[in-house]
Amino acid sequence: MPSPTIVLLPMWATGHFSSMLEAGKRLLFCSAGRTAAYSLTVLVTPPPMAASSEASSSQQAHCEMMATVDGIVFHHLPAIEHRTDLAHPSEYIRLYAPQVKEAIAGLAAPVAAVVVDFFGTPLLDVAHDLAVPAYVYFASTGAMLALMLRLPGIQEELASRLREEGGVVDVPGMPPVPVASMPSPDVNDYTWFAYYGRRFLETRGIIANTAAELEPGVLASIAGGRCTPGGRAPTVYPIGPVLSPKPRVVVDARSSSSAQECIRWLDAQPPASVVFLCFGSMGWMNAEQAREVAAGLERSGHRFLWVLRGPPAGSGSGHPTDANLGDLLPDGFLERTKAQGVVWPGWAPQLEILAHAAVGGFVTHCGWNSVLESLWHGVPMAPWPLYAEQPLNAFELVACMGVAVDLRVVGTGRASSVVEAAELERAVRSLMGGSEEGRKAKEKARKMKAACRKAAEKGGSAYAALQAVVQDMLESHVPGTAPK
Repeated sequence: MPSPTIVLLPMWATGHFSSMLEAGKRLLFCSAGRTAAYSLTVLVTPPPMAASSEASSSQQAHCEMMATVDGIVFHHLPAIEHRTDLAHPSEYIRLYAPQVKEAIAGLAAPVAAVVVDFFGTPLLDVAHDLAVPAYVYFASTGAMLALMLRLPGIQEELASRLREEGGVVDVPGMPPVPVASMPSPDVNDYTWFAYYGRRFLETRGIIANTAAELEPGVLASIAGGRCTPGGRAPTVYPIGPVLSPKPRVVVDARSSSSAQECIRWLDAQPPASVVFLCFGSMGWMNAEQAREVAAGLERSGHRFLWVLRGPPAGSGSGHPTDANLGDLLPDGFLERTKAQGVVWPGWAPQLEILAHAAVGGFVTHCGWNSVLESLWHGVPMAPWPLYAEQPLNAFELVACMGVAVDLRVVGTGRASSVVEAAELERAVRSLMGGSEEGRKAKEKARKMKAACRKAAEKGGSAYAALQAVVQDMLESHVPGTAPK
């Protein structure tokens, strides 16, 4: 009989897809040498039609990179017709339930577990129908998980609180969270957040991309039942930091040489002297904002490496384009700052840059993958959240972890999140200079680097959590059975 398999159901967005594949690889390696070593079956859902071709290209690149790992099999689900106005990714994923059920039921190997991305929570019904143990992979923070678990009990109260200017929200395990630091207040999003929180309790566990050392307060609150009063506390397996290598999606003369060119420039800079600015795969700037950043960087006097992306090519795409620096930057800026910094208009090797000794600070959009990469390398941050849960991440970095200096951002959203030149100058000086706030952030970041690496080592907290979830899958799986 073939060895049992773990079925992964990742979401197509780059940060979710790559993180879940890397977590699956860890599960695979952790099971090696056991009496019932697993294989890994990845069911790949094509992006919705409203998503840009970049999402498909990124998904394909990650599949090709992981396909070289023994024991991983990819099964690409055929695209289905759907409305283009679906309001939420989970609505689209739900349409694939019949295909997912058929694919799992048709596997020759017995299925030890199904692991769904939290956006794929509606597919828990498929696992239940097939009597297969189900887990959720949570690619965001423990703080966001605590909020989702608490939401079903406070949804109406929270809806009114979000309308209060200057109000605060109680997220178990955190200081009072300002309304301005909560995720996007869209009613539809919060309805889904509450749905996830209810349904997470149906799973055998939540595999989270965090570590006990990073978020002790919120993880203790979840385990102690503070997020689910009157109900059982879900089992959380904090196996992070899960850092996922990112393949170069578009290969041309410029992108293929970008790593070497960026790194060569960093090689010539003094240790911890460069502030790195990068805003994720979806972050871009218009000319007005880019000129504010340019003015702030120039006046700060600090060395910089700025990854600047331009607006999407069309209304149907959320992905930025390579920037036209002549259109976005002030006249003469590049010439005046050529000895001070570099503006890079396309893809850049973020993980390699953060690992470089010359980088001393990171202005980031606060996507959780980027935050974990920064913490892994001990780089303090200045948070500039753009969308989704990033405002809550930014608050946690400053108020809870202490690894970031405050950066005052006006508004939210990729096109409406604004930082003025004077504020960026102040934050960069604080982050890179000798201010008390900056010194504390640097020291905390150094400690977090050590904590992250200790967690991942044999005997560390993340290592133990990984062992525990694999053992739970072994105990929940009945050998010799397969879904019917």
